[in-house]
Formats: sequence, C-alpha cells, structure tokens
Amino acid sequence: MTISVAAMDVSELDYELPPELIAQRPAARRDESRLLVFDRSTGDVRHRRFNELPAELRGELVVVNDTRVVPARIPISSPRGEVLLLERIDGDVWEGLARPTRRLKPGQRHGPVELLEHLGEGRWRLRLDGEPHGETPLPPYITAPLADPERYQTVYAREPGSAAAPTAGLHFTPELLAGLDVERVTLHVGLDTFRPVSEKRLESHRIHGERYEVAPAAWERISGAERVLAVGTTTVRTLETLVRGGPLTGRTELFITPGFEFRRVDALLTNFHLPRSTLLALVMAFAGIEETRRLYRLAVDERYRFYSFGDAMLIL
Repeated sequence: MTISVAAMDVSELDYELPPELIAQRPAARRDESRLLVFDRSTGDVRHRRFNELPAELRGELVVVNDTRVVPARIPISSPRGEVLLLERIDGDVWEGLARPTRRLKPGQRHGPVELLEHLGEGRWRLRLDGEPHGETPLPPYITAPLADPERYQTVYAREPGSAAAPTAGLHFTPELLAGLDVERVTLHVGLDTFRPVSEKRLESHRIHGERYEVAPAAWERISGAERVLAVGTTTVRTLETLVRGGPLTGRTELFITPGFEFRRVDALLTNFHLPRSTLLALVMAFAGIEETRRLYRLAVDERYRFYSFGDAMLIL
C-alpha cells in the first residue's frame, strides 16, 4: 500500500512545552484525567474529565487496541547497558535495540540474550531464552519510578507484543467501558511510532512496519458502523489500513500526514504527543494543522499534562 506523504517541513511539528507539564506519574484514578474536547464541525472546545466521555459521544462504536506491553527491557552488565525487545520475528528470535551498540558484537551472550546480527541504528537480531522477563519499558521522558507496572497497561490489554503502550487507552476503567459499545483490534506498538522525525522534511522520514490482527467479526462490525471512534493513533492506522484493502492480519507501514483522506475513522481519542513525532502529524491530518497548533497552545495555557501518563483529547 502506497500513500503519498505530505510535503512538510518538520519544524511545523514543533511546539513549546514547559518541562513540568510532562506527566511523570499516572492520575490517581485512570478516568480522573482531563479531557480536552474539540468539535471540528463548530470549532467549539470544551474542558471535561475523562469519566465524562460518554456524554460527548454521538453513538460511535469505540474501537480500542488490546495489545499488551511485554516486559521488554533487559539490563546487561558488561558492558553496562540494556537490550530492549521490539518484536518477535520467529520463535525465540527477536528484533531489539541494544546499547552501547559500538561495544557489542554478534555472538555475544548477555544473560538470556544472544546477539546474532547488527541491523544498523542500534537494532539487532537476537535470540532470547524463554519468554521476556525484563522490566516495563517506560519512555525515556518518564524518569520517576512506576510503583505499579499495570498502570502502563490498558485495562483491556490481552495480546502480548508491544514495546510501548497505546497510551490513549490508559484512561479507561472497566466501569467506563461497560457503558460503551466497544470493539477490539490488535496492533503491536514498536518504538518507531514514537521516535522523533530526524529528517528536515516529513516526506523523507521512513516509518517502520508494525504487526496487526483484526478478527473477521470485529472488522464486520467496524466496517458497518455508522460512526467509529478510534482510541489512539495505533487504532487509526489499523483501521485506515484495512479500509484500503489491507488483510485482516499483516503489517502496516501507513504514514498518515496532513492531506490524508480518512475513510473509516470519524472521531479520535488521543493523548498529547511529542514535538516532531509522526503521531503529531497524524493528529494534524485529522484535526487540521493550525487547529492542532491552537489546541496544543490552549492545552499548555490550561496546564494539561502531556505524553504517556498525561491527559487526553477527543476530536469529534
């Protein structure tokens, strides 16, 4: 599937964020986080709590990504560093990031990990003994320890395979979900989703593929729904891949940028994303470039909490 990427200077994905607005810990209760609501049809903005989400919906089928983060961060002692599992390739063979890469060599063993081949950019093909039993791979901007690793999992997570959480879903509680019409898809999140765009032009950035799977009955419901609310950018990429003829099980390299035509997603629930990220480009594609900039400035002014453990935004 080939989708043309918008010609765009990456500096257009910049914004100013005071460091104290980067959430270091989750809210005491998942659904007590704040919710900024933007209505594209009217331009109205409302400030809500996440537990008020049902009052803002218009009969949408709520589609969530039920991937589960694996305990993928494995420390190594000599040289001091770590291996971060990204994706199971086949059986006990994985792709991962390892550092310090310059001091590592193929054939070396570090605990349960045997390095097989350096793939470039710190990526390795490696063999892992048994199942992952490392630490929860929190993003680098979260420096505070996480008391309960389950807070970096959604309450509906069930399919292990992600290197990072689909964070828009972290706000849901079982009680809130029980009052909504919900369907599931699975996309295993790779760290590439979150890495900053390093090229000067957005169209020069290469996005790596991620594995997804959708049950036939789930896609039948989703494709036939009057309106769909996608919970998170990973869900958006999955649905917009399928509606363009993608198989129910496969990989997606869909890169959504301003100018993209959304064919199945009618509303988007998302967190506030890093500057110069492909996720912010996706939000700009859905809400509009200038509208997104305005909303982010407003969120900063109103002291919303940003990134993985931060607050959420609903775009109708």
